[in-house]
Amino acid sequence: MGFAAAELTEDGFLGGRLRLLQPRHGYRAATDPVLLAAAVPARAGQSVLDLGCGAGVASLCLGARVPGVALAGIERQSAYAALARANADRCALALEVIEADIAALPPSLRARSFDHVLSNPPWFAPEAPPARDPGRDGAHRETTPLALWIDTGLRRLRPGGTLSLILPVARLPAALAALEGRASATVLPLAARAGRAAGRVILQARKGARSPFRLLAPFVLHAGARHLQDGEDSTAAAQAVLRDAAALDLA
Repeated sequence: MGFAAAELTEDGFLGGRLRLLQPRHGYRAATDPVLLAAAVPARAGQSVLDLGCGAGVASLCLGARVPGVALAGIERQSAYAALARANADRCALALEVIEADIAALPPSLRARSFDHVLSNPPWFAPEAPPARDPGRDGAHRETTPLALWIDTGLRRLRPGGTLSLILPVARLPAALAALEGRASATVLPLAARAGRAAGRVILQARKGARSPFRLLAPFVLHAGARHLQDGEDSTAAAQAVLRDAAALDLA
């Protein structure tokens, strides 16, 4: 069952380049999928798989930045899968949406490989109090272990392909353990303001590579030591990514 029109809002991403529908009270994308999409080093002609694509925000932001990529997404919640298809149509971007659980991929998908995989996996603890909205709870609660998300992503990659994840800092040790011996890893910390500890990271792994682990300087999202006035206070670098569709270079 899908969302009724009254249950949806239209929200702008990439400075209004994309006008996407989202549930008014369910899982709502903010900056995380935009930052994640900016980190994927895709080129025209390459293929990309989004694990848990939701309403399609990350995939469509990537498609808007890199014309000519072949986009596919997996989403287990039917209403969100339908919304991702509708959003792709609104943006005139091709996005193949496969309704499935990553823990039980259809054989047709298990037979395919991709140049890049991205994911904003659920990370709320299974025992955490449930969200009032079932769709939001399903998007946030880690009912499938993070290691399985990573294993699924790596298995769908071609040799040398990249897996890009956005995660809270607390989940980074588990993610690195799941990559051990299978991929090299680069981590970009995301700090709200200069001098503050990072709350999230973008983790990018290259399948089969043996390069040393790399920890990059933090990417700072907001200017100044604290928020002083109403309105946007993003750093110039963050504005370039969030509004102007610039890439985040983790190379």
